[in-house]
Amino acid sequence: MKINSLKDYQDVRKQLLLLEPPEQKKILVCCGTGCRAGGSLEIVHRLEEELKAKNISASIEMVVKKPGCQGMCEKGPLVWFVPQGIFYCSVKPSDVIEIVEKTISKGEVIERLLYKDNASKEKIAHYEKIPFIFRQNRLVLRNMGVIDPTDIRDYIRVGGYETLLEVLDKKRDPDAIIDEIEKSGLRGRGGGGFLTGRKWKACKKAQGTRYVLCNGDEGDPGAFMDRSIMEGDPHSILEGMILGGYALCSQEGYIYVRHEYPLAVKHLMHAIQEAKEYGLLGENIAGSSFSFDIHINRGGGAFVCGESSALMRSLEGKVGEPRAKYVHATDRGLFDSPTVLNNVETWANVPLIIQKGSGWFSKIGTEKSTGTKVFSLVGKVKNTGLIEVAMGTTLREVIFGIGGGIIGDRPFKAVQTGGPSGGCLPASHLDCAVDFDTLTKAGSMMGSGGMIVMDDRTCMVDVAKYFTQFLIQESCGKCLPCREGLPQLYHLLQEIVEGRGKREYLKKIEELAQVLQDTSLCGLGSTSANPVMSTLRYFREEYLLHILDKSCPAGVCKALTSFTINEKCTGCGACMRICPVEAISGQKREKHEIVQAKCIQCGSCYSVCKFDAITIGKRS
Repeated sequence: MKINSLKDYQDVRKQLLLLEPPEQKKILVCCGTGCRAGGSLEIVHRLEEELKAKNISASIEMVVKKPGCQGMCEKGPLVWFVPQGIFYCSVKPSDVIEIVEKTISKGEVIERLLYKDNASKEKIAHYEKIPFIFRQNRLVLRNMGVIDPTDIRDYIRVGGYETLLEVLDKKRDPDAIIDEIEKSGLRGRGGGGFLTGRKWKACKKAQGTRYVLCNGDEGDPGAFMDRSIMEGDPHSILEGMILGGYALCSQEGYIYVRHEYPLAVKHLMHAIQEAKEYGLLGENIAGSSFSFDIHINRGGGAFVCGESSALMRSLEGKVGEPRAKYVHATDRGLFDSPTVLNNVETWANVPLIIQKGSGWFSKIGTEKSTGTKVFSLVGKVKNTGLIEVAMGTTLREVIFGIGGGIIGDRPFKAVQTGGPSGGCLPASHLDCAVDFDTLTKAGSMMGSGGMIVMDDRTCMVDVAKYFTQFLIQESCGKCLPCREGLPQLYHLLQEIVEGRGKREYLKKIEELAQVLQDTSLCGLGSTSANPVMSTLRYFREEYLLHILDKSCPAGVCKALTSFTINEKCTGCGACMRICPVEAISGQKREKHEIVQAKCIQCGSCYSVCKFDAITIGKRS
């Protein structure tokens, strides 16, 4: 089906809405990666089979759909009944028969499948009343969990591609579109926070063939924002890129996707094929004189290829290494031609800004950080998942309002934002606004949107060591500071956690960090010491305990830790059952003991004890 004009599009959309109106009864089964792992595809299959067997589908006109990630990853697989609003969590394939017999056939609610709020302990039946949902501002995630990402008709039903068709129909001035993006204040959501409109304007002034790139090489530990959008709403990315191509007078775009994201690649390739079939991508889009094509390239899994110049070299078939920053991609990027590179979330914002205007967008968020930001909220938080909030929202609202607080109601210790190059912020910064400038001032960064929450059982020295080791493994090794400086930094941290640290090591760490920041070739090296420096800044006492007292208060560093069982022990046997080396002995309902000669300081007993009967001490 070819769409050759705005009128064609409006006619097609009208027909699609007649076939499936907004009031159409639907069963939305989340088929994002997390829910798939929990068996959501089997749930869809059984629902379809059961409805068919009972001839229910025909009588009540209900359809089953497979949308992308809905966001509540902790509670999946998820099943949502629209427009009734009933929402079920942790659904198993074995629940399908009961769902069909009670909820679908009789309209009854199955209590045990309802969402249970962590704060009030109340069972909530309807989707829009769940705090995790109504506390968000879902703009980029507007279609997530709602439309089938493998069916362009669903995207058209919700108004997808209408903005593009209106731009082409009115033959809008490309420069006016760039001005609109600039006035919106949209900053790159990939981590750098550079003004998108300014980048586009610089590229437009450069001479030569222009390229439009999308960075889908998301490599931060704990981050899955871009992956989820590529999997769950690929057409929003394509529409944003096509609009960018029109504004920049470009005819070719590339999406660079992390190799470990096969479902994202599959859905993007399918979306590109569908868009071409509908005449919305390729030669003479929608009957206009504008032509634009998009290609998919898969990265090899190198974290450094998330850096712009390394990504472009990888796209060219070269080794993914960064180049000097005085060479701007807007002048000489891909194939030494003017290039605009934005990440997945940035491109998904573009259709909204062009449709609703820069004034609308700039009123959301803060003055210098407009709009919303998508985060993957993970770690020691009750409600992990994919969230979207207005810029300027506090860390407290994100972690305790949307996230529901810390697992087991343990004390909050820190939150790490910005990925391996970000920083760790303590409880005193919970009222810190989440925006580009405030987080940077606090010693962290926005990054692409990973947010890892930590409780009192987290060792901050060990956290710094972990991220330093990660960056050593992912460094391309092209520049000396990163290649040699990071291993030296790791060595100092390793000495500290193994009980051989000295007070003067802290000064050496600070000096090394400054060298890395000042002399590294790319952003990976220049920000690599952020986790170390932020933990040293806010948790210096913990470093000193490791060095002077030879103890790890969190009980994580094995060389410094011993575990003993105190008088609170009830003899429940939980610690005995989980101990991997059978180092715990004792009778039921009697105080247990840990055989220190056998103990490997893994901390398993400490993790499972519900009675605070495990005491952390210094290792003798």
